[in-house]
Amino acid sequence: MPDWDAESEPRSLAAAWMAAAGDAQVSGELELVYERISREVAARQPRCDASGRCCHFEAWGHRLYVTGLEAAYLVMRLERPVGAEDIRQAREAGGCPFQKGLLCSVHSLRPLGCRVYYCDPTAGDWQQDLSERMLREIRSIHERHQLAYRYGEWRGILEMLLGAGS
Repeated sequence: MPDWDAESEPRSLAAAWMAAAGDAQVSGELELVYERISREVAARQPRCDASGRCCHFEAWGHRLYVTGLEAAYLVMRLERPVGAEDIRQAREAGGCPFQKGLLCSVHSLRPLGCRVYYCDPTAGDWQQDLSERMLREIRSIHERHQLAYRYGEWRGILEMLLGAGS
């Protein structure tokens, strides 16, 4: 019988990500990546209509993928914890549990995918390159701090983090 336990692995991964997200050095490194993204996006000046379309994943034919560390970073800093019911409702609606009306309720904490995605058609040329470069930076944070690296669908990673807290 293998030593690996399919149920305990997600809990241990999530616990490690949450601990790392609470570490000032690790979170500081992630914040530096987010600052670099902000500067590069500002230099491009993409149009944002604040339509909320980017948060309606199914309607717009895309998904939001995040690393475990990014999701834990956000969860650790929430004013109001996200619950299983919030995620269930978001799944049913085809969107994000943090969208309130047309706006993002966690805008300052949002993960890389949200920071680089714009509906602006002129953004298509540079979004993918920026996303891939910054994802490599985030992966290197995982590696430097010996954190398991997982890249998964947003709501699924949030559920994984909720499972670790139970």
